[in-house]
Amino acid sequence: MNMWKRNAVVAVVILFICVAVYLNWSYNRGEDLPDAYADGQYEEFEAGKTLGETALVNQTDQSGQEDLPVSETTMPETENKYFSEARLTRQQSRDSALALLRETAGRDGAEQEVRSQADADIELIAKNALSEARIENLIKAKGYEDCVAFISDEGINIVVSATQDGLNQSDVAKIKDIAKSETGLKADKIKIVPVQ
Repeated sequence: MNMWKRNAVVAVVILFICVAVYLNWSYNRGEDLPDAYADGQYEEFEAGKTLGETALVNQTDQSGQEDLPVSETTMPETENKYFSEARLTRQQSRDSALALLRETAGRDGAEQEVRSQADADIELIAKNALSEARIENLIKAKGYEDCVAFISDEGINIVVSATQDGLNQSDVAKIKDIAKSETGLKADKIKIVPVQ
């Protein structure tokens, strides 16, 4: 009976994660949004700011005579948007799962085994979130523009921005070494996906 309850909780968590991913996907595709969102004109609704983009900043020199550009976006907008959306989707799915697990762990009538499993799952999600953040920061420190990591029971998927030529064997080896050192997973459990 206890095994059935545990499996039911896991199935519900997976269901909520799938629903959260679908809702995020449909939201980003422009469904049920004002016409300006569906047409891609986000600026009017979001006060002219888009998450993940860098604006052109002008600064006058000390004489005050001309504007000097200080910063520009270096990554293509679609690539920037992909990584931002992937992080957002990952966080929303994680938040949904955590809310459900916290509710399960805090339920008055729940058995101790169910509470213990929910607490263990919460700890695993937190551990995976920290590992993903460390992996992403270390990969960026190696000179890659951007990346996003997804840790699951089956292994880890790392999406990395690549040049027009893609990633060479040296790049793949560097990224796999980072993932192995942070997670302890074997190389066959690490999948690297280049985004151009």
